[in-house]
Amino acid sequence: MKPLSVKNLAMITAGYLVHGSEDTLIQHGAYRLKQVKKSNTALFTSKRIVSWKSLEPLSPLVLVTDRAYRPNDIPNHVIMIQVANAEEAYWKFVHFYRNQFHIPIVAITGTSGKTTTKEMIKHILSADRKVTATTLSSNSRTASLQYLLGIEDETEAAVFETAVGSPGDVTNAGKYFKPTIGIITNIGAHHLNYCKTLEGYIQAKGEMLDIIHPKGTLIINAEDVNTKKLDVTRFRGRLIKVGKHDSCDFQASHIHYYQKGMKFVLHHDRKSYDILVPGFGEHQVYNALAAIAAVHDMGVPIPVAANQLQSFRQLKKQLQLFEGINHSMILDDTWSITTTSLEAALKVLNELGDGKKKIAVIGTITDLGSWGYIIHEQAGELIRRIGVDVLITIGEHARIMADHAVKLGFSAPVYTFKNSTLVYPLLQRIVDENTIILIKGDMYSKQVSKLATELKLKPPPSAD
Repeated sequence: MKPLSVKNLAMITAGYLVHGSEDTLIQHGAYRLKQVKKSNTALFTSKRIVSWKSLEPLSPLVLVTDRAYRPNDIPNHVIMIQVANAEEAYWKFVHFYRNQFHIPIVAITGTSGKTTTKEMIKHILSADRKVTATTLSSNSRTASLQYLLGIEDETEAAVFETAVGSPGDVTNAGKYFKPTIGIITNIGAHHLNYCKTLEGYIQAKGEMLDIIHPKGTLIINAEDVNTKKLDVTRFRGRLIKVGKHDSCDFQASHIHYYQKGMKFVLHHDRKSYDILVPGFGEHQVYNALAAIAAVHDMGVPIPVAANQLQSFRQLKKQLQLFEGINHSMILDDTWSITTTSLEAALKVLNELGDGKKKIAVIGTITDLGSWGYIIHEQAGELIRRIGVDVLITIGEHARIMADHAVKLGFSAPVYTFKNSTLVYPLLQRIVDENTIILIKGDMYSKQVSKLATELKLKPPPSAD
């Protein structure tokens, strides 16, 4: 955080100092007491402080509050600014802090590919710029303040994920970040327990259109079915479309698998560029297109971006290839699971498993609420359409996808389990060196993650 004096904070929040030194520097911010981890933190709260003594290790603490305290009740280690409304004071502080910086800020949302696209942008820019970004996929709404305060005088660009747990999340993130560039990677079906309907989820993602600077840039996957349902005409900035169609501003052609990643030709502004992106799957090409479009909008030449992208390191548990039991190959995709990412994973399994026995081990899709049955049936449709040689599901809800696939005509062997206990012995019996196993779940499924670990023998060979 760019340090700020108590005196200046009082002016920003239209408050007045009732206790302590106005010269103390503030280096951190929080709006909940449990967020205060260090001294020199400004805490914005309407709640009454019950235990002043517990705050001593955090002194000096700057309390910005609309509660009235008697002067004799305020300990020496607490500096207090009295305001008319603590929440309004908090947002005045947030807006002031953000408005100090005139740098490119990217906000990324989407059902799949957010973290990878963000990490690609960060990797490309970090070659010659100081970049602030969300940590891996830590993108909860409670983290927005800390990520904003991570921008300092030396920061030259910032890249933040804006996830959707419920409607309003992207709008809220926009109040902090005020992005100059927005990206929607794709829109599948997720978090329907709070968004209620697919249309509600699509609109929640579409909030991105309203948080970008009026003269900013919006980057979208032009071929994503649900993204097409958004009314992009209400966006007044620059619209960039990425995809395979020749109408796209950043178009990919000649896509093919190559060693540890994907090769394709990028067409932009009547010029063509050869691109190699680490990581398997056509979805990785879309991630790369969005990342290149974003950095190009910031002034990075495409050849420079392409060269830097070659050294991008694939994220853990996202379609990582390992040697497995009985000399099989393991495709570990246990970071997250949606129908969007499941479709991508099954396609990668089929490409890498050409000529091999292809086994899919799939766990439950979470955060679906009352939509759980329907979405798992849709997953079953994907499995039947794309196909595998053996299907194994783990979990009661995951069985729905297996049953539905069979109902639709899926004729390969199917095994359904309530838990993972019997899966390893089964795989030991049916896999050999001519087998590739996709294990697909999310980070919250300990059983699926544990099974993936047990199946892997060693890390994948180097790209050399």
